[in-house]
Amino acid sequence: MSKKLLQIQQLDHKMQALGDIKNVIPPSSGWVKAIRNAIGMSMVQLGNRMSITKQSIQDIERREKKGSITINALKEVANAMDMQLVYGFVPKDGSLAKLIDQKATKLATEIVMRTNNTMQLEDQGISQKRIEKAIIERANEIKNEMPKALWD
Repeated sequence: MSKKLLQIQQLDHKMQALGDIKNVIPPSSGWVKAIRNAIGMSMVQLGNRMSITKQSIQDIERREKKGSITINALKEVANAMDMQLVYGFVPKDGSLAKLIDQKATKLATEIVMRTNNTMQLEDQGISQKRIEKAIIERANEIKNEMPKALWD
């Protein structure tokens, strides 16, 4: 097994654990404020735990809601509330393998169809069945090579 394939499999396994998280809708006020209010912690109390002011907590909550907060700041808040920040990336279609397969098939289709168009101009076009087989073969080659062009 290639090193790249092993990396993909290991990351896919880790990402599957995050799969259910993608369906979680963040509270409209942001996680920090929602959790702080739910557990009955004031801004002053959270600020004291972080050695910052109430105004700084307001700023953190505003930045989180706006989407401009740093991961490090969220980690610090989580720690101050005796929690742990969990973050990650989850492929939209379920796995890295599927994502790579889709991109490889798309690139392979473009390559094969471009070649077939040239061949048709020379009156040497190939059948639809052969085109489909060529796309599958080329996609497999692309997946094995993992060229940078896959992400263009």
